[in-house]
Amino acid sequence: QVQLVESGGGLVQPGGSLGLSCAASGISFSTYVMEWYRQAPGKQRELVASISTSGYPNYKDSVKGRFTISRDNSKNTLYLQMNTLKPEDTAVYYCNADRWQGPTTRYNYWGQGTQVTVSS
Repeated sequence: QVQLVESGGGLVQPGGSLGLSCAASGISFSTYVMEWYRQAPGKQRELVASISTSGYPNYKDSVKGRFTISRDNSKNTLYLQMNTLKPEDTAVYYCNADRWQGPTTRYNYWGQGTQVTVSS
């Protein structure tokens, strides 16, 4: 059974920091591209950051320089360090695991999400 369990969300003041974690089980973690998405109320889910199997990160423009994605394959855990948080970062943050096997078979899993609220 595949499980992705996010933790670390909460309430933080603008300019503050939070660190999210996503513990994975039931998958060969190191073979998956791992991603953080977020969904704000009334908005579509959007990709925030991704990290390749070799550790190469990519970021949404609005979080570049503020967020850092990382992974520890020995712990089957994905991280997102969020600094200089803004009210517009408020959303439910989701962990996603993605892998293609050949051209037509895709394995894609979601966590349950963790709420991040940036407010004074």
